[in-house]
Amino acid sequence: MPQKKIALINDITGFGRCSVAVMAPVVSAMKIQAVAVPTAILSTHTQFPKYFFDDYTSKMRDYIQTYKDLDMSFDAIATGFLGSEEQVDIVVDFIKTFKKQGVFTLVDPVMGDYGRLYTTYTPELCEKMRALVHYADILTPNLTELCSLMGVDYRDGKFSADELEGLCRNLSERGPEHIVVTGIHYSDKQIMNYVYSRGSAPRTIMVDRIGRDRSGTGDVISAVIAGMYLNGHGFYESVLRATEFASKCIEYCEQNNVPDHWGLSVEMFLRDLIED
Repeated sequence: MPQKKIALINDITGFGRCSVAVMAPVVSAMKIQAVAVPTAILSTHTQFPKYFFDDYTSKMRDYIQTYKDLDMSFDAIATGFLGSEEQVDIVVDFIKTFKKQGVFTLVDPVMGDYGRLYTTYTPELCEKMRALVHYADILTPNLTELCSLMGVDYRDGKFSADELEGLCRNLSERGPEHIVVTGIHYSDKQIMNYVYSRGSAPRTIMVDRIGRDRSGTGDVISAVIAGMYLNGHGFYESVLRATEFASKCIEYCEQNNVPDHWGLSVEMFLRDLIED
């Protein structure tokens, strides 16, 4: 059987363990070839006091055209942070070109957190992201992003199980079969991940809250979900494995005083992702 390939449409950061730099080794450990489609090149990510940033938007179409000319194929497509309306348009074109029968798309709508959208997110860009949802098979928003995509108020971040189910069900009708709402602050000691699959009863995965939020955690979780799902595992099992892996990495970082903005030390546990 040919080795599977996944296109990772995200920025590439040299230091800081986020985006493609952390997603590629994760899926590679799962015996999947990672193919980077960069949206930007950074020396360090933007939570560092200094960083080099090269917006790759103007080069993306030519970069992708190579894959079109070579008639390349992918088994999955995963998208991360998108910084402009044009980038969303480019991603939609990529999906329309390469999403053939049996290929799934995971969209991580990196838009904001704690009830606030990132400063790059204009109302126009938010509308573009809502349109991108239509092309997703798997969607991995946090609660802020779920609210933005559905056009509802974040309030205090407190939603009942019935409310979450209603939001996910309505969002699923726009495209994605599977949704996990990640990182919901359930209590001071626990974080809840709300797992929704169309036609099935929702389930939750609880994990211990360890330290503060770490850069790149969402990228790690998305990568493990994509890899597990591509390797034939069910969605719930994929999310469970992703949260367990991320928690293990975070615990190691806390024990070894790794700065939060250095991301997750995935290198210490990549062998745990290897399957026979």
